[in-house]
Amino acid sequence: MDRHVIIIGSGLGGLTCGYILAKNGYRVSLLEKNAQLGGCLYVFARNGARFETGMHYIGSMEPGQNLHTFFNYLSLLPDVKLHPLDSMAYDVISLSGERFNFANGQEHFIETLAQRFPGERNNLQNYYRIMETVADNSPLYRLRWNNALNLLNPDYIKRSASDFIASTINHPLLQQVVAGNVPLYAGVEGKTSFYIHAFINHFYNQSACRIVGGSAAIARSLVRSIRAMGGSVHASSPVAAIHCNQTQAVGVTLKNGEEIRGDYVISAIHPLRTIELLETPLIRKSYRDRILNLKNTPSNFTVYIQFKKNKRPYLNSNFYHYNGNRVYGCENYTPHDWPKGFLYMHHCPSASPQYAETAVVLSYMNFEEVSRWKGTSVGRRGAGYEDFKRQKAERLLDDLEKQIPGTRADIAQYYTSTPLTYLDYTGTENGSMYGRLRDCSEPVQNVVSQRTRIPNLFLTGQNTNSHGALGVIIGAILTSGELLGVNTIVKQIIKDIS
Repeated sequence: MDRHVIIIGSGLGGLTCGYILAKNGYRVSLLEKNAQLGGCLYVFARNGARFETGMHYIGSMEPGQNLHTFFNYLSLLPDVKLHPLDSMAYDVISLSGERFNFANGQEHFIETLAQRFPGERNNLQNYYRIMETVADNSPLYRLRWNNALNLLNPDYIKRSASDFIASTINHPLLQQVVAGNVPLYAGVEGKTSFYIHAFINHFYNQSACRIVGGSAAIARSLVRSIRAMGGSVHASSPVAAIHCNQTQAVGVTLKNGEEIRGDYVISAIHPLRTIELLETPLIRKSYRDRILNLKNTPSNFTVYIQFKKNKRPYLNSNFYHYNGNRVYGCENYTPHDWPKGFLYMHHCPSASPQYAETAVVLSYMNFEEVSRWKGTSVGRRGAGYEDFKRQKAERLLDDLEKQIPGTRADIAQYYTSTPLTYLDYTGTENGSMYGRLRDCSEPVQNVVSQRTRIPNLFLTGQNTNSHGALGVIIGAILTSGELLGVNTIVKQIIKDIS
């Protein structure tokens, strides 16, 4: 076989497709616009400190759990070292002046919350049962593609997470608590489908861990494997156009003028960025308009903290704080009440960390706040932009200090990013954190299939299936399955674990 596949984008979706197809004999050329490979897997360094940009922690990595199974298939296990989060408090939700722990496993999760809400024990059991049912009914989630007709109950897709939780749990505060890690999927009250909430929470509840040294280990491993199997991976290679003849895609042109011809093209970038690369009647106006009008999740403002050496004890939990009694609506703020909440996480520097070296604190930020600087280049946005970031960072750090006193005294220095940063480096529309919004009120209109109107042009990444490590890998299997057959890949995965 000498079938050539061109892949645009080196995020987890593009790299996973590259690995699967190279493993199955395809000639792979993977093209990344940035100087760094990995997309949101990328880890950057400042003054000797390392910071993660996207994948801060992962779940379901115990042997026999689903992400562990996929990592085994992708030959990632030898290269990716893990540090488990606190199994009794992998997530801590700070709300209404109280703190609530999410514990790993059904029994501990229910028991921990039922101690505070004893009258809700049966409702918590029912909530967990439904969450598990949603996961079980996803064929690839449980590697049962032959049972693909066992599809999700439409009620889980067409009903919002907030509405479903309210119908299952009676106590208003507990309703907010179980949705407390909503920044993991930028859920919107009344809009984000329950199945997204269920997948994410079930994924992390199985087990939760950080990657020692950061998520760039995943990218490095996949790049090495692709190259070892004869594929090529190129950084600093932005694609200027995808070319088509009368029937299909025939290749791409890079911004430097180089032309690369291929039998298939897979785009692992935002669907809107893909459409912008196409000038062909094969893409109808109705399809263009639908992609153009996709609703996207909000973006965020991030402070990257470097601590003084051996000062800040390592926090083995993720800390979600809300300035009120509601977890939803933090993306709807005014200049006076921002931030309404934040997510705070430490980077894992070693296998047995005692002190933290770096951390991130994130809060929602809408693109409109930085739109005046759109079109400027990184590092050259001007004094006004730098002052804007400094003011936002100080406010966010003030809120962090109130919740975790003494943090400020341990900070050596900090850095920041805005929605413009996400737009520049990931190409997501308006710097969206997770791409398209899974709106339960428009389930069909918001579907982005791995197939396009061009028979040999496919999509992958967080917009085609779901975001996050598991969602993107499953999406990449579906995309690669367009060439290989999904059952072929599933059989290979099962063989690897047998």
